[in-house]
Order: sequence, then C-alpha cells, then structure tokens
Amino acid sequence: MRSIFVNLPVADVATSRAFFAALGFGFNDQFSDSRTACLVIEQNIFAMLMTPERFGDFVNGEIADAQKTTEVLVALSADSREEVDRLRAAALAHGGGEWKPNQDHGFMYGCSFTDRDGHVWEAVWMDPAVASGEAAPTHTS
Repeated sequence: MRSIFVNLPVADVATSRAFFAALGFGFNDQFSDSRTACLVIEQNIFAMLMTPERFGDFVNGEIADAQKTTEVLVALSADSREEVDRLRAAALAHGGGEWKPNQDHGFMYGCSFTDRDGHVWEAVWMDPAVASGEAAPTHTS
C-alpha cells in the first residue's frame, strides 16, 4: 500500500502542531521531533511539518514563502457539508486565514483556508451518489 507525505515548511513546529490538533488531527510521534511534526491526515496520508532549516535539507533552491505566494493546494475530502464547515471554522478560530469563499455546487461543497504559515488547505464534500456514478451532478448557483 502506498503512502503520501506532503512536506511543508512551518515557522514553529509546536504552533503548527497545536493548530492542526485543534482541527481534530493527530500526530505520529515516531516520526516527529523538535524540528518536525508528522501530521496524520488518514491511514496512509501525512503532512510533515518542518522548520525551514529541516525542510531545507530536502530541497534545492529557495523555500517559497507561503504568506506571499501559493506553492501548494492541499485538498482533503470531507464526510459531510457539516465537516467542511467545522474544519473552516476551527481553522479560522485557531489562527488560520480566509482564502476563498465557500463554493456550493449542490452535489459538491467546499471551503478553503490558510494555516498559520499561509499554506492553503481545502475541504471538499461530494454527494456519495454522484461520486459513485449512481446519480448525475446537479448544478446550483
């Protein structure tokens, strides 16, 4: 089984860890230390939150400043429209930022926000009947 590790530079590991814990995520302490926090998104999906110095060990060139430019969009599926709203509200309540307005297409509903370091996160719910092909999407404005 494959795993995915999204690597992100963060200004302060402890602050980022507290932010994502407030959103309901856990951490794998086996792969965490004072310079890195292994955020567990799902069984085989992780985000490695690293100090810029540690992140620099893995890249060539300059590290993007997510407060000034968008270097990645991390999109997560959500189990419901309510979970989309909960994630956004928790992010904003714990130091995250507004990014784009919520989008409601009827069969698909999503939000986007930034974490405390400016990385863009999206949460998206899609009607299970549409996702499985059992129903055609209906569009709303």
